[in-house]
Amino acid sequence: MNPSRRNRVHIRRNLDLVTDRNPHEVPAEHLGLEPSVPQAIHQAFVDLYRTGLHPGIQLCIRRRGDILFDRAIGYAAGVASDDPLQGALREMRRDTPVCLFSSSKAVTAMLVHKCAEDGLVDLDALVTDTIPEYGQCGKHTTTVKHLLAHQAGIPRIPMKRPDPSLLWDWDRAVATLCAAKPIHGSGEQQAYHAITAGFILGEIVQRVSGLSLNDYLARHIAEPMGMHNFHYGLPAARHAEVARNAFTGGPLPAPLRPIARRVLGVDFDRVPPISNSPEFMNAVIPAGNLYATAEEASRFFEMLRAGGRYQGKQIFAPETIARAVTPVGRIRLDRTLLMPVRFSMGMILGEKPFGLYGPDCRGAYGHLGFMNIVCWADPAREISAALLTTGKTLAPSALYRLMQLMATIGGSIPRQSPDAPHLARAA
Repeated sequence: MNPSRRNRVHIRRNLDLVTDRNPHEVPAEHLGLEPSVPQAIHQAFVDLYRTGLHPGIQLCIRRRGDILFDRAIGYAAGVASDDPLQGALREMRRDTPVCLFSSSKAVTAMLVHKCAEDGLVDLDALVTDTIPEYGQCGKHTTTVKHLLAHQAGIPRIPMKRPDPSLLWDWDRAVATLCAAKPIHGSGEQQAYHAITAGFILGEIVQRVSGLSLNDYLARHIAEPMGMHNFHYGLPAARHAEVARNAFTGGPLPAPLRPIARRVLGVDFDRVPPISNSPEFMNAVIPAGNLYATAEEASRFFEMLRAGGRYQGKQIFAPETIARAVTPVGRIRLDRTLLMPVRFSMGMILGEKPFGLYGPDCRGAYGHLGFMNIVCWADPAREISAALLTTGKTLAPSALYRLMQLMATIGGSIPRQSPDAPHLARAA
C-alpha cells in the first residue's frame, strides 16, 4: 500500500502480469453481442483496478448461460498496509475465495425460500411458530416475510458498543436478538438489517430442516451445482487461500461516519481487519460471510435466472424464484441506508432509469456487499454476473469507476424487450 497516495495500492505498469483470464470465454458474437463488448468491459474493469483502491478484483459475466467474461486482477494478499502478510504477495486468481459480505443475504434468503418450497415453513407465518422465544418485547407479530424484507424492526445489534465476538457465537447472537426491543412495529417501516435478520433466518432454516446452515446449503445448492467454495466461513486449513480485505482511501467524511456505523455496527475502517481474522473466517454469519468466487456467484444467479435449473438439475421450482424476486411493495426510503430502495423477500431490485445494476435495470435482482461487491441477474439482458472486490472504501474515484463499470456492462449488453419477465425459460 502506498501511504503517499492516501492508502492506495501500487499499480504495476504491465497489468497482464497480474491478470488471470478464463481461456474458455465464449466469443461475444456467439452470444448475440458486438465483438467489442468484452474489450469495453475489460477496459472499465482495469480502470476500476487502476484507482489503486482495490487490491484484488474478480468479475464473471454469463450471457444465456455461457461465460462471456471471467477474469481476476491484482493481489489477494500482501499489499494492504495493515496486512500481517504485507510483502508476501499472493496474486488474485479466478479460483481465489472472496467474502461476499452482504451479498450472502441473497443466498440465505433462497435457503429460506427452499424451506418454504418444501413445506417446512410458511413465509407469512409468525417467527414465533418456529422460534417461540423470539416473541419478546413486542416481536410476537413479526413474520418470516418481515425478516426477509427488512421490515422486522431489528436493523441493529442492540448494544451501545457492539462486540464483534458476538458474530462468531451463534447461540449468543440468536439469544441477544430474541431479547431485543424492535425500533418499530413489524411491517411499519423498512430499515436495512445488515447482520441481524440473517441469524434469525438461519436459525429458522436449522430448526425446520434439522441440519446446520452449511449442511443445508451444501445439500440443496453447493453440491448439486458443483461449488468448491460457496460456504459460510471456511475451514482453518483454507484460510491461507482467502482474499484479504483492506480499508483503502482516506477517512470517511464526517456526514457518512454515523451512517456507516448505523449500518455496520462498528466504524467502517474496523470491518476489514475483523473480516481477516481467523474467528470471522471460522464463523457462520448468514448475512455476511459466505465465501465464493465470482464464477460461483455468477453460477448461482444464472441458476436463478434460468428458473431454478442448472445443468439438467432443478435446484429450485420456478415458482419459488418468482416469489423470491417479486417486489414486496413500492420503492421506499430505507431508514438505515437513508436512500430509496426496493426489496423483494431477500433481494435488492433494479430500477429505472439507473439502479444498482446499471442503466435501465428494472427487473434485475441481486445484492450489494460492503459497498463494492455486486452479484446479480438481469433477465432482460439474459445475464448473470458477480463483481467481487477486496478494497473497502467510499472514495469517490472508486465509486465512480464502479458505477462506470456497471454502466458499461448494462450499456453494451442490450435489453431484449422493455417488458422482459423476471425469469428466463428454464432450459
